[in-house]
Amino acid sequence: MKEKVLQAYEKLAKDYEIHVDIASGHNAYYERPAMMKLMPSDMSELAVLDAGCAAGWYTEQFIKRGSQVTAVDLSPAMVEACKRRVGSETAVFTCDLAETLPFHNETFNLIVSSLTLHYIDDWEPTFREFHRILKPGGCLIFSVHHPFMDFKHFDRPDYFAHELLKETWNKKESGPVEVTFYRRPLQEILNVTSAQFVIDRIVEPQPDIEFKDKPESMDWYKRWFDRLSKNPHFLIVKARKQ
Repeated sequence: MKEKVLQAYEKLAKDYEIHVDIASGHNAYYERPAMMKLMPSDMSELAVLDAGCAAGWYTEQFIKRGSQVTAVDLSPAMVEACKRRVGSETAVFTCDLAETLPFHNETFNLIVSSLTLHYIDDWEPTFREFHRILKPGGCLIFSVHHPFMDFKHFDRPDYFAHELLKETWNKKESGPVEVTFYRRPLQEILNVTSAQFVIDRIVEPQPDIEFKDKPESMDWYKRWFDRLSKNPHFLIVKARKQ
C-alpha cells in the first residue's frame, strides 16, 4: 500500500505544484479556508510540523504567519516541489508518518496534517508519535475524507468497515493516476484521536462564500456549492495534548 501511495504522488507532484492552488476548488475554496480558521492568527514563536506537506501551500502560510516550520512528506517529488515554493530557510524532507518520527520529545506547538492520514492504515502508532513530539498544550489539526462521503461515493455495503479503496484521478500533467486510501467509520477516527488527545473541535466544512464571486472560482461554485453545502466531503478535527 505504501508503495502505491508513493508512486501515485510522485506522478501527481507536478499537478500539485502547478495547479492545486486555484484549479482544485475542493482545496482552495473548501478545505483550506476551514482549516485556516482553526489556526492561530499570530503564529510567531510557534514550532509547527506540516505533516504531509505536498507542494507546500500550508508550509508557506505558516511561514507568512511567522512560525518556525518543519515540513515532511512521503514523496520525494512533493518535497522538492515544497522546497521550490518556500526556499531553503525551512526544513523540508521525506518522512514516513507511519514510522517513528525523527524528532525529539515535545518539539512542536502545532502539528497540521491536511488530507494525508487516510493514506495510513493504522493510526495508533502515528498518533502516539504525534503525542510524543507535541509540547504540553500543543494542538493537532488534521483533515481527512469524511467517512460518510466515501461510504456514499463508493457505494460501500458496510459503513463500519475499515477498508482500502481505489480511485482513478485524471489530472492535467500526470494523466490518469490510481490513488488508494483507507476508509474508516467516524467512531474509529474519533476514538483513535481521543486515546491520545482531547478533542476541541469537529468541523464538517461547507464551501467558503468568501470566494464565491471571484472569476476564477465561479465555475467550481456552480458545480459544487449546492452539493457540498448539503453533503459532507471532508472532516476536520482539532485536538490538543493535555
